[in-house]
Amino acid sequence: MPRIALLQSQTFISKEQSLEHHKKLIREAAANGANIVVTQELFLTPYFCTVEDTALFDLADAMPGVVTDELGKLAAECGVVLVASLFEHRGPGLYHNTAAIFDADGRLIGMYRKNHIPQDPGFEEKFYFTPGDLGYPVWETRYGKLGVLICWDQWYPEAARLMALGGAQLLIYPTAIGWLPAEKAELGSAQHCAWETVQRGHAVANGCYVAAVNRSGSHAGTEFWGQSFVANPYGEIIAKASVENEEILYGEVDYSAVEGFRRIWPFFRDRRIETYNDVLKRWRD
Repeated sequence: MPRIALLQSQTFISKEQSLEHHKKLIREAAANGANIVVTQELFLTPYFCTVEDTALFDLADAMPGVVTDELGKLAAECGVVLVASLFEHRGPGLYHNTAAIFDADGRLIGMYRKNHIPQDPGFEEKFYFTPGDLGYPVWETRYGKLGVLICWDQWYPEAARLMALGGAQLLIYPTAIGWLPAEKAELGSAQHCAWETVQRGHAVANGCYVAAVNRSGSHAGTEFWGQSFVANPYGEIIAKASVENEEILYGEVDYSAVEGFRRIWPFFRDRRIETYNDVLKRWRD
């Protein structure tokens, strides 16, 4: 039964500091029996999308490149499947919010580019990120079939369903989400409830595990709400982190439970795909 570790971490001023700190966390997770290790969204940098600033494009890295080479070596050293969320410089003026997926032998087996890009106060992501063009791939790793989606993707049932239809037993969501001070008193509890509930719903509707890893602490006016979690196919939370603390959250992933759930509740069997054409429309007029 594979063990997943979610690295709910604080923010560091420099990429070098963050990389060295996360190397320690990854080695610690592996030493504690983790087989799959996941970073939070854009783990090497502060969440820089609070402002629009062209100088911040310099934070991005080529992929594959020096950073992915280093992470691949670490995955091989520790014998873990590693999901690392990075800022990708793809070409001149072209940038993506991208997750790199390494198998337990250190090979970079694929990337996922964030498809859904938000634009809200404090989350100015459309300024930085081009929408993904790699679809919704699923990777067969040493420790199961994984689908990886990123933050704003977590609100879209279509994305989760497409990865489940590709065979994903575990959906992973690297995330950077939090409260804005002006909204927290009135909406903070409801916002967090919605975030957690929609992802637990993806677990149920697709009969799979869901793991969401968020940041902790505050940066540039955003208070990240932490509370990383792992949910089973019934949507039950089997592991959950604190709000404010940096921590490694561990959860056991029983893939036999995925098959068992899908036999009892055969949602894929009963889908009426011939009735879903309007899903491809922006709106039903």
